[in-house]
Amino acid sequence: MATDSNTARLIDGRALAANLRTEIASGVAKLKAETGVTPGLAVVLVGENPASVSYVTAKEKACREAGMYSKEVRLPESTTEEELVRLVRELNVDPSIHGILVQLPLPKHISDKAVIDAIEPAKDVDGFTTVNVGRMLVGESCYLPCTPHGILKLIEFSGMDVNGRHAVVIGRSNIVGKPVAALLSRKEVNATVTLCHTGTPDVSRFTRDADVVVVATGRPGTLVGDMLKPGAVVIDVGVNRIPDPSRPRGYRLVGDADFESCSRVAGAITPVPGGVGPLTITMLLWNTLEAAKK
Repeated sequence: MATDSNTARLIDGRALAANLRTEIASGVAKLKAETGVTPGLAVVLVGENPASVSYVTAKEKACREAGMYSKEVRLPESTTEEELVRLVRELNVDPSIHGILVQLPLPKHISDKAVIDAIEPAKDVDGFTTVNVGRMLVGESCYLPCTPHGILKLIEFSGMDVNGRHAVVIGRSNIVGKPVAALLSRKEVNATVTLCHTGTPDVSRFTRDADVVVVATGRPGTLVGDMLKPGAVVIDVGVNRIPDPSRPRGYRLVGDADFESCSRVAGAITPVPGGVGPLTITMLLWNTLEAAKK
């Protein structure tokens, strides 16, 4: 929370995630009691990318804590695209599995798109298949991509009603930027959205008029305080390592927003870590529970 009038409120992603996970665990328990169905999530990891291994481990722990069934499949780096697609198709017809997640990035010899689009849309709890992305864009029922969905929850948690407000999204990735912009412009959210990117000549021209800024570029210092409208809500999606000899590991994590300067102007801001990150896995559990109900 703010310590003085010149410091933004922290939007505590860990607290929001904890509240939602309690709600999810209750939903899982109720589903088990009423139908005997245990929501099942299959997580597929190819190779030994340290960040991916850590993330997969966290997902498995979250599943257990929610009372879900977690099936982990770890494959060697040498796995072929055909072998991986075959595995996905086996999981598509496994009645104990309601959600399938293939951890990205995949090794360079495997097409991400070919593998993701092999996932049955009804089990695509990451919201990444072409079918579900299309459904999201036209406003049909689908599983929303986890990080963008979590960002909407964080904006709501901040107390900002974005109906009729101006939201600026910096970054146009298929995983965060584009879907966040699409979700914010949906009728039920009703923001006016500007999508900025590396081709935008003067990003600050837009951010200084924004009530909400979502920054997802993977570059520290993309957003600084003098680029903000006073009182704006800042959602920082970035997680970047920068050298810091004073830390035991020799680095510290920072976001894409310069926290010190932005927090002096913004009304509310997500910290890094502890902001967007906890919501990504939480919304994965949310989608898996919804899949098991169908």
